[in-house]
Amino acid sequence: MNAGLLKGSCHCGRVTFEVRTPVEPAMRCNCSLCRRKGALMSPPFAASELKILSGEDSLTLYQFNTRVAKHYFCKHCGIYPFHQTRSNPLLWRVNLGCIEGVDPYALEASIGDGASSSVVEDA
Repeated sequence: MNAGLLKGSCHCGRVTFEVRTPVEPAMRCNCSLCRRKGALMSPPFAASELKILSGEDSLTLYQFNTRVAKHYFCKHCGIYPFHQTRSNPLLWRVNLGCIEGVDPYALEASIGDGASSSVVEDA
């Protein structure tokens, strides 16, 4: 799929955004956070490809382990729409479950080994 302009939102709709990224190859991560949130992520894209349309004040930041990656969540509904990556902080990924018209269950996904890059045990 081409890197078209996609629209997305959190569950409650307070956070809305546009992003230019392909949806495949999709990826899951096996780090402790990603295992728990279970999201399917887009391929990495440059920060300039993400535009928050509304609700930036509804986002809350969560960081753990090395505190390099920045995971954003809606503080009202708890949904994770996107994050800045740890492996390359210039790149971001979006939660494909938040993208309009994308069925994350219809996509095949690889597994990224985030658990092996943790510096804290079980992080």
